[in-house]
Order: sequence, then C-alpha cells, then structure tokens
Amino acid sequence: MATIFTKIIKGEIPCYKIAEDENYFAFLDINPVQKGHTLVVPKIEDDYIFHLDDQTLAGLMLFSKKVAKAIEKAVPCKRISMAVVGLEVPHTHVHLIPISQESDLNFAKKQQLTPEEMAKIAESIRANF
Repeated sequence: MATIFTKIIKGEIPCYKIAEDENYFAFLDINPVQKGHTLVVPKIEDDYIFHLDDQTLAGLMLFSKKVAKAIEKAVPCKRISMAVVGLEVPHTHVHLIPISQESDLNFAKKQQLTPEEMAKIAESIRANF
C-alpha cells in the first residue's frame, strides 16, 4: 500500500509543495515544529534512510541542501536543522527545521498555523529555491 507521502507526491493528497525533481519532493510539514518546517522525501518508497542505495542517499542530501538554502532566505533563523526520525511514516524523510536556538527543535511542541500562513510560507520558500 502506498504511503501518505507517495500519495502526496502523486497529487492524490494536497500539500504545500516547495520543490521537486525527478527523484525527490519537498513540502511543508502540516504539523510544523517551527514556521518553514519542510519535509524532503525520495520519490521511491523505503522506510529507512540507511536502506537507500548510496546514489539515492547522496541525492537526497544534495536536494535537501538546496531546499535548506531556500528556507534560510525565506524564514528568519540562525540555521536549518536536519532531523531524520522516520517512525511516524514508513517512507524515508528528512525534516528541515529553521532554528535560532536548540529549544526550537522540540517535536513535542507543534505550531498552529492557518492555511493562509502555510501558503505564504511555502510561496516564500519556493521563490528562493
């Protein structure tokens, strides 16, 4: 059965898309830890990042770097944190989270953003991609 991320990639579930290429897809997390919290996924389904072949893993990191640079330009922060947790959805994904202090990276504390705020953030990041 396809994961929720595969359904997002295929357009079956709406998202706040940031960028995509033939192998990777980036979109805003709907339960963000911070404004601009973005998920980057490979288009192939694999539930564990270290099961990816070397080329796919390297490509995921390079694509994530491009997305992170766009987030930095769009969202005020000191840096972009990267986390790979991977338990909530069985599809490899990288969390890119703008932070200004370590306490900003608290997965137990989610932001409540309106659809309008999410759309504005996504547009701002896309404009810098």
